[in-house]
Amino acid sequence: MVDDSYANDVLVSADWVEARLDEFESDDPDLRLVEVDVDTESYDEAHAPGAVGFNWETQLQDQTQRDILEKDDFEDLLGSHGISEESTVVLYGDNANWFAAYAYWQFKYYGHDDVRLLDGGREYWVENDYPTTDEAPDFSAVEYDAAGPHESIRAYRDDVEKAIRRGVPLVDVRSPEEYRGEVLAPPGLNETAQRGGHIPGAKNISWADVTDDDGLFKGRDELAELYADEGIEGEETTVAYCRIGERSSVAWFALHELLGYDAVNYDGSWTEWGNLVDAPIETGDGA
Repeated sequence: MVDDSYANDVLVSADWVEARLDEFESDDPDLRLVEVDVDTESYDEAHAPGAVGFNWETQLQDQTQRDILEKDDFEDLLGSHGISEESTVVLYGDNANWFAAYAYWQFKYYGHDDVRLLDGGREYWVENDYPTTDEAPDFSAVEYDAAGPHESIRAYRDDVEKAIRRGVPLVDVRSPEEYRGEVLAPPGLNETAQRGGHIPGAKNISWADVTDDDGLFKGRDELAELYADEGIEGEETTVAYCRIGERSSVAWFALHELLGYDAVNYDGSWTEWGNLVDAPIETGDGA
């Protein structure tokens, strides 16, 4: 659902995108549609007309530092795909927008004003028979001048250490098995940490709980109740984390953009924390 009561107008429906496909396919940079996935195999087979494809691993990450793109690399990526800082950018991807939400957070980190998510993501678009193509658009390159970075939406290791000491809310959005330390990664994905468990005091609220079965985001009241049940009502900064920062971006989007709470994404997540020497870790169901 696209809910008018959300804090920010940052979700668009599949119908909204379909009605503007001609504009998304135009070389005019006013509207740009971007599919973001961990690879581009699905994009190569079929994607929404006019959508460019971003590979999260190779195009939105610094492969040497395992970090988000440097500012000039971010500017080059967007400008080379016909995206200007004035463009309205709609992002979507698989797994109910895991990697698209990460890209959204990175866009906001670098100060892009008008960026939105396609509610339901790739699966909703394909499963409901919206138009697809295997043709990749070739837009004219433009200049992109990023306004950020805006550090207010990002958490680093020392921020998490302070959060533990001060009792700031932490949300672990991974599966209960990951949270308890029984597994280090979801089935089929690479293990990226030496130790299992969770950051002390973190509440386990799955990323998947913010969407319905069809991948559409829940309404404001349902989202507020979901977090309030764990004592999170927006009165303090909430730190969200997962394994590599993509699932936590979905939670950050729900908390910060839809509910309007002060929230930050700890994109280092368990890949960083679970490999730190002497970092405090809890196992089991926590407190």
